[in-house]
Amino acid sequence: MAYTLRKARLDDRAALQDLIQASARGLSGGHYTPEVVEGALAGAFGVDSELIHDQTYFVAEEADGLFVGCGGWSRRMTLFGGDARPDRSSQMLDPALDPARIRAFFVHPDRARQGIGRALLKACEAEAQAAGFRALELMGTLPGVPLYTALGFLPTGRVFHPLPNGQTIEFVPMRKELSPLPAAI
Repeated sequence: MAYTLRKARLDDRAALQDLIQASARGLSGGHYTPEVVEGALAGAFGVDSELIHDQTYFVAEEADGLFVGCGGWSRRMTLFGGDARPDRSSQMLDPALDPARIRAFFVHPDRARQGIGRALLKACEAEAQAAGFRALELMGTLPGVPLYTALGFLPTGRVFHPLPNGQTIEFVPMRKELSPLPAAI
């Protein structure tokens, strides 16, 4: 399977939403009930256009145009949630003090565990580090925790987030310290 990573564009939003729905529905079994997944799709998961505007959101795309993964990082305060989430904050983070946010990672269920999430996360980590960030934070879904743990993220607790349909979703906040970039010669 060959794919390329590229920056997401605003005209990708519909295809990204389709990918997010397929990923959430296809990879959450055994972790969340269908009611929790549907509630999360209505209030916690979704396209974040601000990441696209900031040019910090990636798409993994196959040659035939199929989106097989997406994920991004942010210089902004919001830790998770798409455009539909009302309590988002666009406040800018200070790279010297705050961790960058790893955001909105989803992989197509037919392409899971094939290195796509890892490639997306490595691209995000490299960009955040080049922007001066010394640490990363994310709000991991239960299916995503094994990937994040394998890539050096450590859990910092548990969060139970209320959803619009009356359900509650469990997230795992995670953090990773970044190694300093080598000094220029």
